[in-house]
Amino acid sequence: MLPTLLTVVVILICFFLLVMYYDCNRFVTVEYEIESPKITKEYTFALLSDLHNKSFGKQNGKLIAKIEELAPDAVLVAGDMLTAIEKKKKHQVAINLMQKLGEHYPVYYGMGNHEHRIGIEPGELRNLYEAYMESLHQSGIEPLINEKVDLPSANINICGLQIDRCYYRKFSRYPMAVSYLQDMLGAPQKDKFQILIAHNPEYFEEYAEWGADLVVSGHMHGGLMRLPCLGGVISPRLTLFPHYDGGRFEKDGSVMILSRGLGTHTLPIRIFNPGELPVIHLSPAHGKQ
Repeated sequence: MLPTLLTVVVILICFFLLVMYYDCNRFVTVEYEIESPKITKEYTFALLSDLHNKSFGKQNGKLIAKIEELAPDAVLVAGDMLTAIEKKKKHQVAINLMQKLGEHYPVYYGMGNHEHRIGIEPGELRNLYEAYMESLHQSGIEPLINEKVDLPSANINICGLQIDRCYYRKFSRYPMAVSYLQDMLGAPQKDKFQILIAHNPEYFEEYAEWGADLVVSGHMHGGLMRLPCLGGVISPRLTLFPHYDGGRFEKDGSVMILSRGLGTHTLPIRIFNPGELPVIHLSPAHGKQ
């Protein structure tokens, strides 16, 4: 009996290791349709998040080819394209990708907790941050650090939110007042379709109350492992079965598209949870008020 049980355990371990290797090295495309009477023309975004210096093919050739095939009007970046603790050589992966995308698309870059971390710590990390920001600037990409940009042809306004590190602490959810968002971003323009790039999805209710029509987020990595009916298993905050693990969510007329991200860090785990490249199609809602 014992040898049989041991054989089953070994087979299961090998199976999960194979699935993990497979899912860590592939990505899928997920498409979303959103309509609003505020939008004045159709507009398509590709959404990138949580690359963490991962490369799909040489210099992310597979990822770039897929984005070219999808032909978006612009690219939204929801943060953590690099990993804070890794060295300069690794960061070149994110730099190369941003340079390639910046040559062909408008790129609206919101900051994640990893970009924020290297920007506030002294020494080598701070030097890496300055080099990374300079590379983005040279690529024609200006990160939206609590700043806004207008797309007047579609009546869209895009904000990039960078929140304090206390909102990423482990185990407990630090409360966020709506006044905090007002202080960081100002009031939203209610006559424009308001996109908020906000890396941490756990504050979706606050983003909706602030006035976001569409929130794009990442950070959760899909819960690392996904189980039928239960969804993602664990959050970066180290809580089990997080409500916001990936997909589409709605609250009081606001929509959040939560990417399951592309890469991994610290724990290189993705099980039944491949990387994800969301595509968001926005269109006018004719006849709706």
